Amino acid sequence: MVYNANVEKPRFTTYLRALRVNQWIKNFIVFTAIIFTGKLFDSPLFLHTTSAFFVFCLLSSTSYLLNDIIDYPYDKKHPIKKNRPIASGEISIQHATFIVFILTIVSLITSLFFSLPFFLIALLFILLHFFYSLYLKKFPTIDIFTISFSFMLRVLAGEIVSGYHIPIWLLLTIFFVSLFMATIKRHAELVVHGKETRESLYRYKTHFLDFLSTTFAAGTMLAYATYTYMEKIPQVRTIFSPLTSQILPDFEARKWMMITVPLVVYGVVRYAQLLYEKEQGERPEKIITQDVPLIATIALWILIIILLIYVL
Repeated sequence: MVYNANVEKPRFTTYLRALRVNQWIKNFIVFTAIIFTGKLFDSPLFLHTTSAFFVFCLLSSTSYLLNDIIDYPYDKKHPIKKNRPIASGEISIQHATFIVFILTIVSLITSLFFSLPFFLIALLFILLHFFYSLYLKKFPTIDIFTISFSFMLRVLAGEIVSGYHIPIWLLLTIFFVSLFMATIKRHAELVVHGKETRESLYRYKTHFLDFLSTTFAAGTMLAYATYTYMEKIPQVRTIFSPLTSQILPDFEARKWMMITVPLVVYGVVRYAQLLYEKEQGERPEKIITQDVPLIATIALWILIIILLIYVL
């Protein structure tokens, strides 16, 4: 066996790209339960949920690698995905398969230290993405519902580790917005790059994707508006609470959370605008982290939520 000294080993940054660390932002949804129940600054719960967040970062990276291994023939034809470490040959399929095996074992063993229900959620998450990569993503609508279900599993994991549950209308909001974003992504892939880059795209039509994105956008806005109207703001007493009670004696009885509805509506509309006018829907993490109006909207929404729940 001859060793070829000219073969370069993958760099550390190559591994980071392969693991798609930039997409770990999606796993912050694990914190939903403690944020909206007023327990974000409960140190034990925060540390426990943060640990669960990193477990799902490992699980997500495992699923991304697995998907890139299976999608290797398609990614080579894709104008953007062909530059990914596996598609470009920077990391061999054998090497990537070994990393998937190690990450799966480490993440599942780590999940056992939380609880059996959390382990089962982690196992279901990795199995879901395994079958998604092999079969489910080939079927229209089933593929986007599978993606949405993976977000629901993240939320459920956050509920399990914290012991707190989010309102059903907020859960439905997450369900619809994840379907909306997945549909937008499929639309961008079909319009910008054509059907050859993904098998399920052969069975999608642009007008059907338009219908789905409109439906899920409406569902997102309706579910969130209902959540803000139906649910009370968690009563977290702070040093400002007595002052708030004097200035606004009926503060807790008012539907103050509803002032965030216009921000959510604008966020959905802006996201759709980036698809239909600028054709940027294929990479959600890029949109969320680079579009200034959308970043400002999300930041303002977070600020108001924190003020309503944890300050006032």
